[in-house]
Amino acid sequence: MSEQQPVFAIEKIYVKDLSLEIPNAPHIFLDREVPEINLQLSTQDTCIEGDIYEVMLTITVTSRIKEKTMFLVEAQQAGIFRIRNVPGNDIDPVLGIVCPNILFPYLRETVSDTVVRAGFPPVILNPVNFEVIYHQKKQQAESKTEMTQKTSETESVH
Repeated sequence: MSEQQPVFAIEKIYVKDLSLEIPNAPHIFLDREVPEINLQLSTQDTCIEGDIYEVMLTITVTSRIKEKTMFLVEAQQAGIFRIRNVPGNDIDPVLGIVCPNILFPYLRETVSDTVVRAGFPPVILNPVNFEVIYHQKKQQAESKTEMTQKTSETESVH
C-alpha cells in the first residue's frame, strides 16, 4: 500500500495591508529625544479551499515621545500555503508556527523599509518565538473551554 507523502508548498507571499501615519510631521522630525516603541503582533489563519490556507501576520508599531506619536505603522504580511496529506493534529502547528516563521522576515523588511522611507531610523524587529505564542494561544483556548464547560455544568445543576 503506498502512502501519500505530505505536501507543504508556498504558493504566494504578499503584503495584504500597509499603512503609515506621521500625525505630528514636520515638527516631530526636530525632536531629538529617544522614542518609546510599542509593538503588537498577531497571527491568523484561514482555510481558503481544500488544502489551500492563508496565514497572516498583523503588526502595529507605534513610536512615541512622551504623549506625541512620531509614527504609527500597521502591516499585514500574508502567505498562501498548500498543505496536503498532513494529519489533522499536525495542521494547526504548521499554520501557527511554521507559516508565521516563514512570513516574519518579510514582515520585518516591510516595517523597516516603511519606517526608513518615512524619514526615521529603521525599526529592527527582534525574532519572535511563534512556537511559544502558539502554545500560549492553545492553552488559553483550552482554559476558556474548561471555564465554559464548568459554567454550563453549574447552570444545569441549579
